[in-house]
Amino acid sequence: MLARACGYPYDNEGLDYAIARERMVAEQLVSRGIRDPRVLEVMGRVPRHLFVEEALASRAYSDYPLPIGEKQTISQPYMVALMTEALELEGMERVLEIGTGSGYQTAILADLSAKVYSIERIKSLADRATRLLDQLGYYNVLIKVGDGTLGWKEEAPFDGIMVTAAAPYVPPTLLEQLGEGGRIVIPVGDAYSQILKKITKGKDYLRETSLASCVFVKLVGEQGWNE
Repeated sequence: MLARACGYPYDNEGLDYAIARERMVAEQLVSRGIRDPRVLEVMGRVPRHLFVEEALASRAYSDYPLPIGEKQTISQPYMVALMTEALELEGMERVLEIGTGSGYQTAILADLSAKVYSIERIKSLADRATRLLDQLGYYNVLIKVGDGTLGWKEEAPFDGIMVTAAAPYVPPTLLEQLGEGGRIVIPVGDAYSQILKKITKGKDYLRETSLASCVFVKLVGEQGWNE
């Protein structure tokens, strides 16, 4: 496993959370069609309750998003799994994540790929996620504060790009930074409802697939929504 050289520091977290994750995987993911065994395994292992406020830890594995401060949320477990599965990660990819948020999705991606580059526009969230991911031993993650709609030109191209906020359209810059054969997963629509889209980039084509209806917070930036 690329993210850690040793065991998780939460290996002895207690049975209740482990059981909650097992139920989450069975009742929220498998029952809704998530099939990738690597995605199911990592979702059943990463401690989602550590990525929310302590007061919300008992609700961390429930079937809905939760607030993380700064008017942002940690996505519903099923949406995390659906978006992750759509990237079709095999372990050696370089992934760009737009919207670090709590760092939970970042951790999932880090367990399934070689390196994750994550951009968060809100410094307090980026700092908190960086500290927690460092504590948990995710050494294949690099986080920066900035406008995610502009991507990370210096590190492009990427094998996969995940956008965890709602865009009015697919930012052209992100498509440019997606490598040939790569996939971008992004919610596109208005401020109140979106369609989760998967776009695969070929040598001379883009293939788009609609995955699900969804509701995300706005993707704010030069190629997104205004503040």
